[in-house]
Amino acid sequence: MGTTWLLDRTRRRFLQKAGAAAALGPLILSDRTIAQTRTLYVNSWGGSYTAAQDAAFFKPFTAATGIQIRTVTPVAYGKIKAQVQSRTYEFDMTSVNSMQWLRASREGLAEPIDWTIVKKDALPPNAVVADGYGIAQNILGTALCYRSDKYPDGGPRSWADFWDVKRFPGNRSLCLSDPPRTLIFALLADGVPRDRLYPLDIDRAFEKLDQIKPHVKVWWREGTQSQQLIRDGEVDMMSIWNARASELKQQGVPVEVVWNGAVRSTSTWSVLKGAPNRKLAWELIAYASQAKPQADFAMLLPYGPANPGARALMPEARLRQTPAWPENEKVSFQHDATWIAPRLAQIRERWTQWLTT
Repeated sequence: MGTTWLLDRTRRRFLQKAGAAAALGPLILSDRTIAQTRTLYVNSWGGSYTAAQDAAFFKPFTAATGIQIRTVTPVAYGKIKAQVQSRTYEFDMTSVNSMQWLRASREGLAEPIDWTIVKKDALPPNAVVADGYGIAQNILGTALCYRSDKYPDGGPRSWADFWDVKRFPGNRSLCLSDPPRTLIFALLADGVPRDRLYPLDIDRAFEKLDQIKPHVKVWWREGTQSQQLIRDGEVDMMSIWNARASELKQQGVPVEVVWNGAVRSTSTWSVLKGAPNRKLAWELIAYASQAKPQADFAMLLPYGPANPGARALMPEARLRQTPAWPENEKVSFQHDATWIAPRLAQIRERWTQWLTT
């Protein structure tokens, strides 16, 4: 079942109504009319992330094409896999990170880029990721964040400080659903230089995590939850997606973001293998890869736009809040999705065992 089937069904519905409408004049069925009946289902993270996508990408795309967008939240790899395997689709495309989508492509869950719709020469350099099955949307930073009112004399400035519970007492939180990044933070806390992280020393990372585990009050799962934890003062420091922290600061919450040791990762537009509306999905992706929509998104949430042209459309004050700002790039580092993807299942299995022991 694909776009052709949907168009045929739409035409049949119009033709069935043609007789009743004959008295009103001849029926004119245009491509625009058909487009207005089409709907694309997009998997998103929810909260402010989905709101920013809606404002920067979805609504302008609908206005330009007539194609309606419906969002399904949150992003979950297990749900993606189950839909492709059962061929029962709740959504057609997602915006998962490149590490997850590289894994998906190698497990046969990803639809290859449709180059009849996406024009390669219109894409920015290095936009194609995940073995040619995804297109970069933005660069996300996962950073250390702390409440400045809890530490008026200066808060933690590194992951080593995060692990230092005597010098920086307080409740901590780390991400439950992203073990690779948490393992990296543990290695940095243990003194491993950024340029020598890979290949990851998994045993060493878990030994370091043993030290902080009793001090982690909450293991957060989703971006909205992470914001709530530090906004409400339930935790004093945590790992968090950089735009979520910036959003809190704009709202007056006394938080500070520490770029030292932050992990940069690529959020990827991707289409599920065999998705019914996969051609519509590639139309949206082609639109969302342009500089203007990406700049609009980054002005709403300060993630780094994947299209370099978007940066020229943004004020410097906003760029400074993103992973794309040169000073932030210097003290952070790019996630090695190629190394992690084939090992992710084993890492997750060990992670689950560690959490429950």
